[in-house]
Amino acid sequence: MQPYILVMEDEDALATLLQYNLEKEGYDVTVASDGEEGMLQVEERLPDLVLLDWMLPKLSGIEVCRRIRGKAETRNLPIIMLTARGEESDRVRGLDTGADDYLTKPFSMVELIARIRAVLRRIRPGLADDRLNHGDIVIDRVSHRVKRSGQEVHLGPTEFRLLDHFMQHPGRVFSREQLLDAVWGSDVYVEARTVDVHVGRLRKALSIGDDSANPIRTVRSAGYSLDLEG
Repeated sequence: MQPYILVMEDEDALATLLQYNLEKEGYDVTVASDGEEGMLQVEERLPDLVLLDWMLPKLSGIEVCRRIRGKAETRNLPIIMLTARGEESDRVRGLDTGADDYLTKPFSMVELIARIRAVLRRIRPGLADDRLNHGDIVIDRVSHRVKRSGQEVHLGPTEFRLLDHFMQHPGRVFSREQLLDAVWGSDVYVEARTVDVHVGRLRKALSIGDDSANPIRTVRSAGYSLDLEG
């Protein structure tokens, strides 16, 4: 079953962009352009998650959040607040009102989708997407399996965690130290050179046919990245 996301956003261009990208990720999406319409949509069909703009007309995002949290039937509804207000006091106010997460505009769609998955995993694990897709690569976190172009890719546990991390942040360059913290943990001492060894193993495992199509890119003097193309 597709998770149902209600987007409350009054900027038409952003609302359209959100709907397009979320539907592409497999979500069922409805858009409301003001707070009153959004509350009516919640009453008509209970969403699995709400993306809530702070500065909504008719009924502000903060008030919408209060009303959702004030009703027994919607008290546990996951809410991610979207806002141009980036001050710490605003973030605290949004979270104190009941938002589960807070994203400041402008934001990347990759980060937003990762936040949605994280909130659903934490609050409604049965709805969380446990598959990551990038180009022809698919990770199934439940079965711990990886496929590329439909072919099974056999990875060790460390390579699996590396690929999972890269696929959550396509296009972002990570230094060896950042990868050590993310994959091995900051409380474990591992030499930075170890990252090169495991990235090499990951590359070899992902090499199907033409090696030039390998998605893991070395960025000179910076680290490693998963190519955005795919």
